Amino acid sequence: MIPYVATLVSNPAAPALTDALIARAAQAAGAPRIETLDARIAADLFFDAPEGADGRALAEAVRTAIDGAAIDVVVQPVAGRRKMLFLADMDSTMIGQECIDELADFVGLKDKVSGITERAMRGELAFEPALRERVSLLAGLDVSVIATIIADRITLTPGGRELVMTMRANGAYTALVSGGFTLFTGPVSQALGFEEHRSNILLTENGKLAGRVAEPILGKEAKLASLIELRDARGLSPAATMAVGDGANDLAMLGEAGLGLAFRAKPAVAAAAHARIDHADLTALLYAQGYRSADFVR
Repeated sequence: MIPYVATLVSNPAAPALTDALIARAAQAAGAPRIETLDARIAADLFFDAPEGADGRALAEAVRTAIDGAAIDVVVQPVAGRRKMLFLADMDSTMIGQECIDELADFVGLKDKVSGITERAMRGELAFEPALRERVSLLAGLDVSVIATIIADRITLTPGGRELVMTMRANGAYTALVSGGFTLFTGPVSQALGFEEHRSNILLTENGKLAGRVAEPILGKEAKLASLIELRDARGLSPAATMAVGDGANDLAMLGEAGLGLAFRAKPAVAAAAHARIDHADLTALLYAQGYRSADFVR
């Protein structure tokens, strides 16, 4: 038996964690020790479980015990819960939008493109050809619209900057790794505080989008390779890494990370990831590491 922790997190914008819910969760987990991370927002429940226990199954048992309350549950071994490498998807994870869908809106094709995006993120379409198809529909669009989209339409997911800056302040390396485009990941990574960003390059001709993306495309395998490269360059164990995403092209990266979290994700991704965040904001990833709200870099 080894020490495990179940972290309960509600959305800070609508705190919902009560003493009664904590007690029911603790009973379901068999947790004799409880520590509050932030009143009404987050708490840790400590218990022992066999080495290699299925954290997803344990979390599901706790979710069942709290009967549909808007509380996220992350179960993991206590040892190594603080992570030293963090990789994040961008679209619908660190920001609230899909950038390619917003671009398509400027050529009157948002519904068509967003439908392809949704199918690709669910894993119903291969990512690379789906990206080429969507980008081809943008040919002729003036590059200047990207600045307009970033200024007027892109919203940072709540808790994202606190997440990145708190991990950096505690020695972790942070990277934004996206199947999107450098013209977006550059400004977004700077706004959130990431130390580097990796994504695809939209080709342009005479100030307009050419309808093509530079090869090779950064997709599922490239995200996985980025995690392994950055991990190995720092001499970190797999357990010392964390990744977050929402789409099928994130699955390999999430599976390789010591803690892979599905953030408001597509069903197949939520089912496969180590843990799922359906209700809370991105500070849930700090609470899952044992940080208290007083520790956050705001």
